[in-house]
Amino acid sequence: MSDIFESVRQGLTEAIALKNSHCSQAVIHQYSSLDVKSIRWKVGMTQQEFADAFGISVSTLRHWERGDRRPRGPALVLLNVVDRDPEAVLRALRS
Repeated sequence: MSDIFESVRQGLTEAIALKNSHCSQAVIHQYSSLDVKSIRWKVGMTQQEFADAFGISVSTLRHWERGDRRPRGPALVLLNVVDRDPEAVLRALRS
């Protein structure tokens, strides 16, 4: 039980230090906005195929492509990976 407590305590200490800008060891990943339509074209898929392949609703995909909304969080990370190496992502999803 003390190992769990120490892990939680360390995590909280690091979170507080990061919030107060006293933590230089934290790695923060920043992803910029993407041209979702060009990514979809790169993989050669229709909107429906792309949405189905990556678990995105077609409505959401259309909003991203029109620029009404921007992908955030895990969706933004996934789209960055698809943009960089679409075949690796498609292979991983197939297996």
